[in-house]
Amino acid sequence: MAKNTEISLRNKVIYSVYVRNHTNDGTFNAVAEDLDRIKSLGTDIIWFMPIHPIGVKNKKGSLGCPYANKDYRTTNPEYGTMDDFKSLVEKIHAKGMKCIIDVVYNHTSPDSNLSVEHPEFFYRKSDGNFGNKVGDWSDIIDLDYSNKELWQYQIDSLVMWAKIVDGFRCDVASFVPVEFWKQAREAVAKVNPDCIWLAESVHSSFNVFSRKSGIYAASDYELFDAFDMEYDYDIREVFDKYLKGETSLSHYMDMFNYQEAIYPQNYDKMRCLENHDQPRICHYVKNRSDLENYTAFLYFLKGSTLIYAGQEFGCDETPSLFDKDVFPRNTGIDLSNLFAKLDTIKKTVLDDDDYFKADADDENDIAILERDNNKSKKVGIFSLKSKSADVKVDLPDGDYKNEISGETVTVSNGKIHCNGKAIIIRK
Repeated sequence: MAKNTEISLRNKVIYSVYVRNHTNDGTFNAVAEDLDRIKSLGTDIIWFMPIHPIGVKNKKGSLGCPYANKDYRTTNPEYGTMDDFKSLVEKIHAKGMKCIIDVVYNHTSPDSNLSVEHPEFFYRKSDGNFGNKVGDWSDIIDLDYSNKELWQYQIDSLVMWAKIVDGFRCDVASFVPVEFWKQAREAVAKVNPDCIWLAESVHSSFNVFSRKSGIYAASDYELFDAFDMEYDYDIREVFDKYLKGETSLSHYMDMFNYQEAIYPQNYDKMRCLENHDQPRICHYVKNRSDLENYTAFLYFLKGSTLIYAGQEFGCDETPSLFDKDVFPRNTGIDLSNLFAKLDTIKKTVLDDDDYFKADADDENDIAILERDNNKSKKVGIFSLKSKSADVKVDLPDGDYKNEISGETVTVSNGKIHCNGKAIIIRK
């Protein structure tokens, strides 16, 4: 973990916006009209997926992928002008939120400005042509960080943006040298000392595959030298297996305990049920009560919370990255009030200096989570399949308030009855 990372980031809520598919207009100005609603969910930080021009050569779909970046230093004209974006950031700040943008520094589109102006910045295949190390990423070409002039160009770009926004979500950060990120952080701090750095680390199996294939891939522990927050992809594959019924809930809970043991004391893993690269949680979870349990579980976890736009409406289809595909808001589900309630709990009941412990009742698919900072103990009980059961808890017998529902729950003989609904209590 970066030594100066503030643990208060753990209690922040991040809302992910893909400008193209956030509204029918697909513009910065249209997003501005939705800021009050986004804020009402409890959002602290808006993360914009890439806002830069998209390459045309080898593009995927009808409009291309935003992660096939054509120009690092300007905005996608389909979304609006640079002035439009600056105006949007000002409005975000006026509403008490922060703004971070996606930076894609592992690769560019094949027709990027850099590929023309600085072909020496790029990785070459054995035949001498541009290429990439991962075969299915056909719409991009990899950069070559053995060229230190590339480092300066990229750092200058980050410094430019850091004068406008509050931080960066760094795409496949594991594939870019950690030393580069450390130098970039140092340079950016001179113009924006409070800049937020979020790393998209890669799935554990992808990291192993990359190293086996001779591709540089930093571990999550190494990335924490430069970053404030990271994805929790180191344990994501176990979560996916649980969702598919391929492993036990206790296996997944053990992974949280492992994280608590191996990372620096001020570590922050960004927790999510879904994102633009993963299936929607409602692809797996169809029952409304189950969904509410999963959502409460998400907010109780130690670490910052990610909401992927549309999650609040129970969307079950992941929008296309390559085409116009606005997420629906008329799904018949609206979890906005629950999100706002859980955000209040995250900020007023849970503490950013808590230690964390996870356990499970495998028979009933109930997650039993504990947070404690030696001042107050918080216990969360989440019945992920809405089953009722008596659950063992490490609390004195007595009556407690369920912070979610406001109802009284009773601990008797070291057990609490879970009626299938989520419970969060504080001692």
